[in-house]
Amino acid sequence: MKNFLVLLLAAISLTASAPAATLGPDVAVMEIRVGKEKQTRQVVIGLYDESAPYTVENFKNLIQKKFYNGLRFHRIFPGSFVQTGDPSSRWGQAEKTGTGGPGYTLPSEIKLKHDKGAIAMARLPDKINPAKNSNGSQFYVCLTPLPKLDGQYTVFAQVLEGLDVLEAISKEPTNSNDFPLPKIVIKSIVLQPRDTTSTKR
Repeated sequence: MKNFLVLLLAAISLTASAPAATLGPDVAVMEIRVGKEKQTRQVVIGLYDESAPYTVENFKNLIQKKFYNGLRFHRIFPGSFVQTGDPSSRWGQAEKTGTGGPGYTLPSEIKLKHDKGAIAMARLPDKINPAKNSNGSQFYVCLTPLPKLDGQYTVFAQVLEGLDVLEAISKEPTNSNDFPLPKIVIKSIVLQPRDTTSTKR
């Protein structure tokens, strides 16, 4: 019984010393247009400023520069994940999409898990990228928990609203390179204080 209590107290101590990641004061509100639809679909993204400060700061800077406006979702896997953020997708270059970025990489900040709704930065494979540096702009959204990716990629954000929008997008038809055939475009992303949105965490 004494040993059990010692183990229990140790477990409680470990849990207390590793608090869950907290979201920062801002959210990114993304408006997506699918095909010829007139109305956009909205996704609200919370940012882990403390857990991935360099990645979040870069993401905010790109948003403020309107870097993402007009980019397409270029990889989709039904019920698994969707990916966007490649500037070459702006011109619909399906054969080149997936290789582009802003011209730099980011240091890895690998701490958080790939839970449902987690958003992480894409990167090149270990063989040519042993430091696991992130692409400067491409990111993907987990539509289901993807624990096999834990410890491999920088998770920096979480979908707070609109995961159903991304799940619907993931089911659109694709070509042989998983590039969606309908034009799925980020119309805009803007930063807003989190306390002004309907979702608070």
